[in-house]
Formats: sequence, structure tokens, C-alpha cells
Amino acid sequence: MKLNVKKYLTDFVQAQASIEQKEIIQVPDAIIETDAIKMIMISEVVPKNPDDYFYSRQPNAAFMSTTIPIFNGSGISVNTIDDIISKGIYITTAVKTPKEGYTIPTEIINNQLPILEKELDLFSNTKVIMLMGDVAKKAMNTIVRQKTKKNLMPSKPTWRVRVNEYYYGNVRVLPSYIITGGNLLIEKGKIETIKEDISVAMLLL
Repeated sequence: MKLNVKKYLTDFVQAQASIEQKEIIQVPDAIIETDAIKMIMISEVVPKNPDDYFYSRQPNAAFMSTTIPIFNGSGISVNTIDDIISKGIYITTAVKTPKEGYTIPTEIINNQLPILEKELDLFSNTKVIMLMGDVAKKAMNTIVRQKTKKNLMPSKPTWRVRVNEYYYGNVRVLPSYIITGGNLLIEKGKIETIKEDISVAMLLL
């Protein structure tokens, strides 16, 4: 099914009385063939400046300045978000409003969780979900806990939990590190780990 994701999610958000800060929510802006998506990559939070978002299509978008080199370093040749989508990969964030401090309150994650659940439900052919960072892991654990009464994975550092296999139904879930931000420039080891994780995910498609 070909879907205007931004319109679909925006309409959903507007219809939900419980979702707060609607005026600054950012959602993926793309027309997507939903049946073609095989992998969902969940990052942590949208940027303060919408021009830096994955889907802004601005030439110097900050999020893509790290994402594109990591994909290319994983052996997946891409130059734009549309190239990534064409590979059957959908990127989103757990939190749709910019963070105001160093951390993101659990209340905000939980308030916006219905949007992420709506996104996950869009793609019936998903084989892999990648959780890029602690906020994404926390959001996914909450989604699963609401349905099964237990976490999908332990609430431990990524380096400890990524050695095990996790499944959301029949979908493999891979915990990894956040794919955006200036810290990646100095954390070269994490970049290599993310590349490895993406390569593993691609083999599962």
C-alpha cells in the first residue's frame, strides 16, 4: 500500500486527545510503499531544527551527516533518505518532539508511544527492528511490556544486551547505538559497532 506517512501520522496525532505538544511533533515525511519495508530503524529523538531531521532533504541535515556515512560503511550505498527507503528501510524516532534537557522524561516517551506503535503497525512485512540508543530500547520495552507484562530485553547497557537475540513476535530486534549526534565523531568504536549491527540486520531481510 502506498501511503503518505506524514499525513497519516499527523491525522492520527490530531485525533488523539492525550498526545501533548502536537504543534512541535515531527514525523517522517515520505510516501512509502508499506509492503516494501522490511527493516525499521528507531532512533531516539527528533532534532530541535526540523531542517536537521532525517526527512528534511536539506543538503546539510545534521542527522544525515552521520547516518549516510554509516550506511555506506556498512556496504549499503546511499546518498539520501529516499535511497534508504528504496532499500526497504524505514527510519523514525521514539520521541517526536525535541528534547529540552540532557535526558528525555519517561512521561514524554510514554505520551508519544501511541505514534510509534502506529508506525510499527504500518509495516506488515517487517523482518528486523533496530533500536538505536537507550530511548528507543526503553520505548520498545514499554510497548512489549504493555502486551506481555515483561520487557523485551533487560534494561542494561547496550554492550551487555546486544550479545543476545530478541524477538517481537516473528520480528528480530537488534539493540544498537544512537546513529546521530556529534559524539559519534569521537566514539569511533560505536560507529564500527553500528556498522556491524546494520550488516547483520541486512542479512536477515
